[in-house]
Amino acid sequence: MAITPDQVAWFSETFGNVVHNVERVIIGKTEAIRLAVTCMIAEGHLLLEDYPGTGKTTLARALAQSVEGTSSRIQFTPDLLPSDVTGVTIYDQKSGEFEFHQGPIFASVVLADEINRASPKTQSALLEVMEESRVTVDGKTYSAGSPFMVIATQNPIEQAGTYRLPEAQLDRFLMKTTLGYPDREGTLRILAQGGTRPRSAALSAVITSQAVAELSQLAAAVHIEPSVLDYIARLVEETRHTADVRLGVSIRGALALVRTSRVWAASQGRHFVVPDDVKMLAVPCLSHRIILDPESEFNGVTAADVMARVIGTVQPPTERASA
Repeated sequence: MAITPDQVAWFSETFGNVVHNVERVIIGKTEAIRLAVTCMIAEGHLLLEDYPGTGKTTLARALAQSVEGTSSRIQFTPDLLPSDVTGVTIYDQKSGEFEFHQGPIFASVVLADEINRASPKTQSALLEVMEESRVTVDGKTYSAGSPFMVIATQNPIEQAGTYRLPEAQLDRFLMKTTLGYPDREGTLRILAQGGTRPRSAALSAVITSQAVAELSQLAAAVHIEPSVLDYIARLVEETRHTADVRLGVSIRGALALVRTSRVWAASQGRHFVVPDDVKMLAVPCLSHRIILDPESEFNGVTAADVMARVIGTVQPPTERASA
């Protein structure tokens, strides 16, 4: 069923309200916030590769507060066990039964801080929950709830004692982006607030958790022309044949770009996707799925450089194609 003009208007207004609410505590990072909200509505997970102190925890809490949800933070360390993430079954001597104690993964927005510091076994436990939105412990399955979003972080300046995420696991993240440091104006605004903490605690919800599910359903009804789908397919195929790349984007990456483009279009007040939506989201959706040639990587080539070249090479559609 097609999305109606009234529904598009409500979607755009609601999306903007969430973004503006988060902006009250994450200053000067509108684009990153819009990407995070897009990721949540597209029912995906976000990877932030960023420096310490840039507001990653605040972003997670502000998102959860804005949608009337819960938030949790998991500090990943080498000794973290899978049960520390998912939860554990404990025997209750009074009742004589085993009782499941939920782990911090059971929250609307989960901040997995420095995910690459945990062992591969613990990383796999988290990524399994991300993929299936449920946890199985001792043969019983527990739903992670809705909305459910993981914001995982990596520190780009410290590699000692870390376990690099395998490329197959990076592919599980819908988007990868960065917050970065604020500009001079943003810094002054933050300093003028006196450094009060936690700033996100003062936020009130602007929508309910149920509204997030409704937004997701509406986004799925946003129209994509066959010509735009062909454009996405050509972008993905070009990543597999371009120089400096050992392995290009999988079909999962193409589907991620379709999902997020629909959300982005609706947030702009449109019931259809245009090529500019695809261009806007191609880097955060696809760059982390590219495996670079080792020699090119050694020479300083980045996945973002490759995506910029691909976007410049593949021409967007200029007219509609027949279905």
